[in-house]
Parts: sequence; C-alpha cells; structure tokens
Amino acid sequence: MCTGKCARFVGLSLISLSLVCIVANALLLVPNGKTTWTDTHYLSLQVWLMAGFIGGGLMILCPGISAVRAGGKGCCGAGCCGNRCRMLRSIFCSAFGLLGAIYCLAVSGAGLRIGPKCSMNGTWDYHFEDTSGSYLLNRTQWSLCEDPPGIVSWNVTLFSLLVAASCLEILLCGMQVVNAIIGVFCGDCRKNQGAPH
Repeated sequence: MCTGKCARFVGLSLISLSLVCIVANALLLVPNGKTTWTDTHYLSLQVWLMAGFIGGGLMILCPGISAVRAGGKGCCGAGCCGNRCRMLRSIFCSAFGLLGAIYCLAVSGAGLRIGPKCSMNGTWDYHFEDTSGSYLLNRTQWSLCEDPPGIVSWNVTLFSLLVAASCLEILLCGMQVVNAIIGVFCGDCRKNQGAPH
C-alpha cells in the first residue's frame, strides 16, 4: 500500500474514532440520558476531565485531518515536494494525537478502576474505589448504587468504549508516524503508477 493511500485510511479511521469518543464523553455527562444528575456533585472527576472530548476527540481530529490531507493531492504543492511537506506535518500532528489518545486512555482506565460516583444509603462517594476494579467482575455489587439508577453499567460501558477507542487511536497514530516518515524520505508510490515503463 502506498504511503498516500495508507495515510487516507488512517486519517478517516482517526476521524471516525474521534467522533465516537466525543459522543461517548457527551453521554457520560448525562447518566441514563437524563439531565437530573448533571452536576459536579453527582458526576465523577474522570467524567469532568473530558478525556473523550478533549484527548480522544479534538486532539485526534488534528492528526486525522492532517493524514487525510497528506494522502490527497491538495493545494500544498502538487509534486513530490508538496506531498513530502504534508507528510512531515502529519508526523507532528500524529505525535500530538498520540498525547491526546494516551490522555484519554489514562483517564478512562482510571474511571473504570475507581468506578462511578454514586449514592449508597444516602451517601455520595466513590464506593468502588477500594475494590481496585474488582467490582467490574462482580455484577451483584452494581445494584448497590441507588442513584443515579444504572450508573455502574452506564459508566462501565462508556469508559470501556473510550479505552478501546483510545487504544486504536494510539495504534493508528503510531502507524501514521511511521507511514509519514517513510513518505517524507521515500515519497508516494502513486506518482509512478501511471507512468510508462
């Protein structure tokens, strides 16, 4: 696969994953789709850190768009030099995206390990924090959270989605760094495909 085609594939995949992260983070802000619990007192710190919106979302859009542009024949120079400039820019954008994806992975992983902030016997706290994540395997504990209803399954599903998406983003950004380095030094093989031999 040519570096340009690979860059387009990676870029489109990153853009899709960034949108998934943004939606997942927005859903974390409204437990069970109800705005009743949208308050700093009711939501966990990991939700308010907006890792899916900032890290896995906006910080990934930059390398996604840059990779798509690096794979195209844009206005930044039509020949070999223009493509190499876009590939060079894609290296820096992908490194920036790696930071965002790592941030999303770290915060989402902490959100899974600590568990949601919920009410048990009228007390709002991180009641699963001392379990070091073992509550994830014991679904009988999930019903101990009285308010918001179903918060444990809501958080586990969405934070797991963010962890999976950020792992894929890390992999794709790393691939794009390597692909773009090859593109900078070797160019794009597409320019030679239509040439007579």
